[in-house]
Amino acid sequence: MSAQGDAPLSPSAQDGSPEAPTVRPARPADLPRVVELAAEHAAFEKAAPVPADLAERLSALLFEVPAPRLRCLVAELPGGELVGYATCAAEISTWDGAEFLHMDCLFLRDGHRGLGLGRLLLDAVAAEARGLGLTEVQWQTPVWNEGAIRFYDRMGVPAKEKVRYRMPVEQREQRDRHIR
Repeated sequence: MSAQGDAPLSPSAQDGSPEAPTVRPARPADLPRVVELAAEHAAFEKAAPVPADLAERLSALLFEVPAPRLRCLVAELPGGELVGYATCAAEISTWDGAEFLHMDCLFLRDGHRGLGLGRLLLDAVAAEARGLGLTEVQWQTPVWNEGAIRFYDRMGVPAKEKVRYRMPVEQREQRDRHIR
């Protein structure tokens, strides 16, 4: 599946069920629900709340540029309810001298984990990478998120230990002005 509108991924082809969840590219009308999911995700990861204008920011990144870098995939139940999402964008590995797809988020609402939707989202992200001609997907998860770690381990994905840092540029500039 790709953001250009290929067929959504569904387990129905595997299990024969006519009404199965699917993963598909997000549409503009999905953004309010994606923002709700992102807020739940941020709370789950004990992060700061999402910005109040997140829907507008995501709309600009996903739908208002000729060649969007960001891709957003949603997990949709047969009745149309969105219960998860994954976002990703191409990045560069200096050490490899190559691009890879960075999966920024993969989240499923509580009560919808362990049903195969995570695998569908991960498969859809891998399909995005293939569609872009990329050979690798990378991501991180908090060290305390044992459920996610077990899931990724079951998928056979090797882990790499790293610590992630965030440096707000504006705060750095203010600090540097004080030091001078």
